[in-house]
Amino acid sequence: MTSSPLRTKRMAAVLAAVAIVAGTLASAPASASAASPPAATTTLAALSADGAHFAVDIRRTEYGIPHILAGDYPSLGYGYGYAFAQDNICVMADRMLTVSGERSRFLGPTATVDDPLAGPTTNLDSDLYYQSVRQAGLVQRLLAQPAPLGPTAQMRQLVDGYVAGYNRYLRDTGVAHLPDATCRGQAWVRPITALDLWDNILDVDRIAGSAQFKAPIAEAVPPTAGATAAHTSPALSTALSSTLEAKNKSLGSNGWALGKDATAGHDGMLLANPHYPWAGYARFYQIQLTIPGVIDVTGASLYGSPVVEIGHTRGLAWTHIVSTANRFTLYQLALAPGDPTSYLVDGKAIPMTRQNVSVTVRGTDGKLSTVVRTLYSTKYGPVLAASWTTSSAFALDDANADNLRSMNEWLAMDTSQNLDQLHRAQDTYQAIPFVNTIAVDTAGTASYSDAGVVPNVSDAEATRCIDTPAGRQAYPETFILDGSTTACAWGTDPDAITPGIFGPSHYPHLPRGDFVANSNNSAWLTNPAAPITGYSAIYGNVATARSLRTRLGLTMIGQRLAGTDGLGAPGFTLGDLQTVELNDRDLSGEMARDAVVAMCRANPVLTADDGTRVDVGAACSALASWDGRGDAGSHGEVLWRALFSRLGGSSGQPSWWRVPFDPAHPVTTPGGFTADDPNVRHSLADVVQRFTATHTPVDAAPGEVQEWDGVPLNGCSDDEGCFDVVSSSPTAGQNSSVADGAFGSSFIMTVELTPSGPHTRTILTYSESSNPSSPHYTDQTVLFSHKQWVTERFSEAEIYADPQLRSTILAG
Repeated sequence: MTSSPLRTKRMAAVLAAVAIVAGTLASAPASASAASPPAATTTLAALSADGAHFAVDIRRTEYGIPHILAGDYPSLGYGYGYAFAQDNICVMADRMLTVSGERSRFLGPTATVDDPLAGPTTNLDSDLYYQSVRQAGLVQRLLAQPAPLGPTAQMRQLVDGYVAGYNRYLRDTGVAHLPDATCRGQAWVRPITALDLWDNILDVDRIAGSAQFKAPIAEAVPPTAGATAAHTSPALSTALSSTLEAKNKSLGSNGWALGKDATAGHDGMLLANPHYPWAGYARFYQIQLTIPGVIDVTGASLYGSPVVEIGHTRGLAWTHIVSTANRFTLYQLALAPGDPTSYLVDGKAIPMTRQNVSVTVRGTDGKLSTVVRTLYSTKYGPVLAASWTTSSAFALDDANADNLRSMNEWLAMDTSQNLDQLHRAQDTYQAIPFVNTIAVDTAGTASYSDAGVVPNVSDAEATRCIDTPAGRQAYPETFILDGSTTACAWGTDPDAITPGIFGPSHYPHLPRGDFVANSNNSAWLTNPAAPITGYSAIYGNVATARSLRTRLGLTMIGQRLAGTDGLGAPGFTLGDLQTVELNDRDLSGEMARDAVVAMCRANPVLTADDGTRVDVGAACSALASWDGRGDAGSHGEVLWRALFSRLGGSSGQPSWWRVPFDPAHPVTTPGGFTADDPNVRHSLADVVQRFTATHTPVDAAPGEVQEWDGVPLNGCSDDEGCFDVVSSSPTAGQNSSVADGAFGSSFIMTVELTPSGPHTRTILTYSESSNPSSPHYTDQTVLFSHKQWVTERFSEAEIYADPQLRSTILAG
């Protein structure tokens, strides 16, 4: 790094500030160290006032966790961007290549980009989608709006600082000398812009809507443009099922907030357990952001986000769970006779909007050329390729299509100290894109709210406007409304920040003194003692069977509150919460394994679907010996996983349950497994037959078939009713590719909010760095494998007490 008198002065001031903080707090008790001393605040403020653009101290504690200390928001972002680039520059560079619509320029148009949250597309389709956003100037128009619709001043400063910090690391290191060989020396690694980062933010906000439909948007061609266009477009049902399957496989979570009536210390506790992909930009990054006296928040955020999205302050802890609410609807269009690019609304023909989108592509000979394609849109949104005929088409209306305000809300949450402030942030910005929120504060009140961006479609409107065979077939998983009448447009609440979405008065919401919990089912059974009802069906169903994972979570909470789980007296301690999270119970095994063992012991030879007689004796013994859990060493679990998945998992047909679902007993029904069902017999024979053909031992344990770069993993599947969901291949982590990566528990956080400050234990399952040569590539993965936790260092005293503490002073 070069030196200058100004830089020397700034660095000296930062060092003085750090010395003041360290010297004052190193010997102070944790309870006295929630805020930095006034002298530190004064010095950092003076540093910013002397003409410095950025001045920051990046403190890293054990496992490489960064704690960013700055005097203002630009410097805070600068430190975040620099630290993140140190750990994950190749993933970020690849992501920026995607959202800028330039993959075809560098990597060719036919290669595949595998989006961990939206599935694979070709580079060309991906580029057409992202270039359509860029060339339309959408993000620039959104940035031009004042807050709350546009970014707040602090949020703009964070983004600009983040970009500058990222670019500083790239400039200082050089593309040719990057530590990660994945992108070292690659032409597509470049400095990023604020527009790149905002494009990424918008795309993540769209992940439950437009981002799932990149190929159908890019490939939409009117039937008159080609003789076979109408016939080659995928059927709508096929396109929808593949889109929803990609989303459902990519996103999940468990979240509990425990109030004062559920904890041994009568304070608030939180469990955060998001289930996300382990490779690509959908990973979480663990960090603490501190401006003394302004913001002090720790937790994790998705790659490319400059704020903490799941975490805690001194007085508030929160997490998010992927919501069942639909974030988009489709509109079925009646096309004008003789003109498939015009559609009818109230009997009037409206021409579709045409956008000619250009993409630069690299040929196999290395030469660059330009591809131009026309994309079509309507008053509702873009037209999809699926089922576009001469008389009908489908348009996508995404409630998050122009939502760039989510960062405002998360930043407001990052400075909140209680539930009132959290709810004020939710009501002000109404911006959370695809998740619900579970939170608790030091008063010991737990809260659930699906306070996000949801299309305002009442049940009455759904009944009136879902009036076609396609609409009735897709409902309620997808809402397909009649696009031929303005009477089927989205409604608007008086308290909604923008037209067409539900306002805060309609959010499913529940405060409790005991607990709220969610595991990706609707709001209805957030707490069985107080079912939430009265919300529109677009938020999710009511009084229907819950997933096995939801049932297991509620069962474990109930057993802990009753003191019947063998962990001691009723009520949660922080240690109890850690134990319950990683106990790797398998609810389907607890409910059905004994019945299956009894069946196969009585019938040691079963008939497979192809008529082959299969000896299942060894498999039956393996299931009988299985400990019923998904630990790395739980021999027989892999066989059980295959069997229950073969039966359809949580969503399987109810024919083998003797006791049907009863809404009065939703945690314990359906139940009573009928192993003599022919489907169960055939399925066990089929699975054993497959294990024999693939030379898989019938008593295989999870740790033998799922690893991350050689580290055996605990955990089992959502289908079989596991809470700690983990799915991986034996070779996952060796190249960190999305296609080969693991999925499941990612950033796990248990927090107890005590009068003396937060006590927190965390695990970032795949560790801080995506660089295989980094010491922080699998260090926390090893902890996760051994069910060990990181003791969080939140206060300045805790940070400076870490013997592994190292500091990087940056001024720029």
